[in-house]
Amino acid sequence: MTNLEIVKSTYEGKTSAENGRNLAKYVSDSISWTEAKGFPYAGTYIGLEDITKNVFSRLGSEWIDYKFTPEDYVANDDRVVAFGTYTGTYIITGKAFEARVAHIWKLKEGKIISFEQFVDSQTVNNAMK
Repeated sequence: MTNLEIVKSTYEGKTSAENGRNLAKYVSDSISWTEAKGFPYAGTYIGLEDITKNVFSRLGSEWIDYKFTPEDYVANDDRVVAFGTYTGTYIITGKAFEARVAHIWKLKEGKIISFEQFVDSQTVNNAMK
């Protein structure tokens, strides 16, 4: 698979579970995953277990229908940028949000070695208040 196809497979599966399996299949053991400063889950997490605990588990338990809808991709050598929109409803407040987002993925030899999120965090934070 090309780097672009690998990244697309983490978003465009038939289910979130399929996307998660695809991510797990292609991540490096030492992947570095950075959630944007100001985002509720901000920080850099190392390894899939740390990412799952601090990001995916929380998104799955604190939000209803939280998802990223890709609009387009830009691929160049070992980097792929995905951009689109996050949407979801925060369980505690019942407030929905929509936020523009870009993800920068870096790959090496068919493995994802880093991920960095850029997002309009304010709309997400507003939904949580």
